[in-house]
Amino acid sequence: MLYRVTRIVDGDTFEVAPKWEWDGAEGSRIRPIGYDTPERGDENYEEATKRLSDLILNREVELKVPMGLSYDRLLCKVYFEGKDLTYYFPEYEK
Repeated sequence: MLYRVTRIVDGDTFEVAPKWEWDGAEGSRIRPIGYDTPERGDENYEEATKRLSDLILNREVELKVPMGLSYDRLLCKVYFEGKDLTYYFPEYEK
């Protein structure tokens, strides 16, 4: 299923519509697994957030392999145009 990205929170958190449903929960926040960008106040935070925004804001992504919930965010693999988001953020892979 495809989800439209409606808001970028930071370089590795965003919101989608429609809401996702997983394991009895639902929501709109996504935390992709496989990479981790700098937190607010850290070096390169703004750059990573802008990169994610330029890449997927108002575009469609595919959510795969849900792994759990963290702070009301679905932890999952995210694919954009057939590529895992980690492809676009190799310097932040974990």
